[in-house]
Amino acid sequence: MSDAPGVHSETGPLRQVIVCRPGLAHRRLTPDNCRALLFDDVFWVKQAQRDHDAFVAVMRGRGVEVLDVHDLLAETLALAPARAWLLDHRITRDHVGVGMMADLRAWLDALPGEALAEFLIGGLEVADLPFAPTGLFGAHLGPLGFVLPPLPNLLFTRDSSAWLPDGVTLNPMRWRARRPETLVMAAIYAFHPRFAGRVEVVWGDSLVDHGLATLEGGDLMPLGHGTLLVGMGERSSPQAIGQLAETLFARARQGSGRVHRVIACQLPRRRAAMHLDTVFTLCGGNVATAYREVADATVCFDLRPGEGGRPLEFRRDPRHLFDLVAEALGYPALTVVPTGGDTPEERAREQWSDGNNVLALSPGVVVGYDRNDDTNAALEAAGIEVLAIPGAELGRGRGGGRCMSCPTRRDPA
Repeated sequence: MSDAPGVHSETGPLRQVIVCRPGLAHRRLTPDNCRALLFDDVFWVKQAQRDHDAFVAVMRGRGVEVLDVHDLLAETLALAPARAWLLDHRITRDHVGVGMMADLRAWLDALPGEALAEFLIGGLEVADLPFAPTGLFGAHLGPLGFVLPPLPNLLFTRDSSAWLPDGVTLNPMRWRARRPETLVMAAIYAFHPRFAGRVEVVWGDSLVDHGLATLEGGDLMPLGHGTLLVGMGERSSPQAIGQLAETLFARARQGSGRVHRVIACQLPRRRAAMHLDTVFTLCGGNVATAYREVADATVCFDLRPGEGGRPLEFRRDPRHLFDLVAEALGYPALTVVPTGGDTPEERAREQWSDGNNVLALSPGVVVGYDRNDDTNAALEAAGIEVLAIPGAELGRGRGGGRCMSCPTRRDPA
């Protein structure tokens, strides 16, 4: 494969990935604000960092190039055009009011790239400012308010942008607390020397309000063979999926795209199944792991390029999700490893702890949390090598190895 960015499968050899180490954003979490920032609990940050370092070490030990958002953003912000673009769109009257725009922008403009990146990801409190906040917004904040809220969910780099065979999607996130993450990634892709001029955005715009058309990368699974699997539930809407499919099919007709089939999977709209990859992931070959209690109730729709001038056609497919994925991958059937545990309660616990949210590094080799003993044992019995990482702290964020990674280069399976 070439070194050009692109993800051509779910389980082919992983070459390059973007992660985001826990840091200031997670130290900003408190019992009072964590729910508003979409966390169920606060982190012991030092342990979460050690856990994440183990995750990165496992990937690097298998030959994966691991890039961290903090480093990429700091290097991006060292470039004057990139800094101006990102601050122009992050420090606005809508975000910080009218009273301290000039003072805030002048101070941020003077910061080194590393410090500026730390605040743009970790959040900016009144106490961080070298001046007293002014204006109505400043008075409203009080001594402990956030001038810029932290982005703790950027830990889950999978969601804000997602790489397909054709390029990348810049995803309009479901919840307002996460939307600045997409702006950060858009700046990196547009300006960082690793990506500038080499990235094609196939759908999504970080500067546009997409309304109800929301999409997140945890719902996007490029299966290869021209097929994209998409979850449709709490975070990714049918409005966005229809637009994405229409765009991908148009590219395929023009000869510049590789996706000619989209399978949309309707999931229950609840937090335990917030993304498709929280209940179903591929491990290599025809082996997958799934939380059957949700997967068996999933309704699938088959989207194809339209005929006679229509942009796309869709129909409800009566077959099971597993049968559709097996067909797309070219297998008679999937071997499905269900979430481990002898009782429904045990299975629900391991699904909640991301037992099914594994990241394939190559066919048959996955990264999973050590706390999911039964699911990991079942995967190993099915011939899958599980590289277990500590999950006691990282698991509090409700995301496993797949959630915490944004592959930018992956080979076909």
